[in-house]
Amino acid sequence: MFNPRILFVAATVATLAGCATSQAPVSVADTIAAQPQLSTLNGLVTKTGLTDTLKGTGPFTVFAPTNEAFSKVPAKTMDDLAKDPAKLKALLTYHVVAGKVMAADVKNGNSKTVNGANVALSKAGDFVIVEQALVQTADISATNGVVHTVDGVLIPPATR
Repeated sequence: MFNPRILFVAATVATLAGCATSQAPVSVADTIAAQPQLSTLNGLVTKTGLTDTLKGTGPFTVFAPTNEAFSKVPAKTMDDLAKDPAKLKALLTYHVVAGKVMAADVKNGNSKTVNGANVALSKAGDFVIVEQALVQTADISATNGVVHTVDGVLIPPATR
């Protein structure tokens, strides 16, 4: 026997279940992986084995260079980094600060990165700058921190 109410309830539950799944909070690593403009960064995070770290407890603040930012890095520099996993890992961890720093919480000064070096943070009005990179999209929340996309790749002092 066909009952349209049961069909409606089943369709509503299935739709709500699909919404809950697509809106489920995810880690910093998964947040980076879900952003098409961060595919280069995601590939490098995967290559260096940092995915599990960025899925960890955190909290982490990641200043995530976009694909366009990586395209501005000289090919020779990218080739050198590809050949030296330790330098590549140092570069990537230079983009990560321990703790969850939302754009509104940024104070002018230095913050220690996960790689141990300091990174200069500054704020002018709504603009946040990390070293010379401008935050393009701020406050992409994750379960274990926050991601801010930036328009430049930060080069740690040890690899310059």
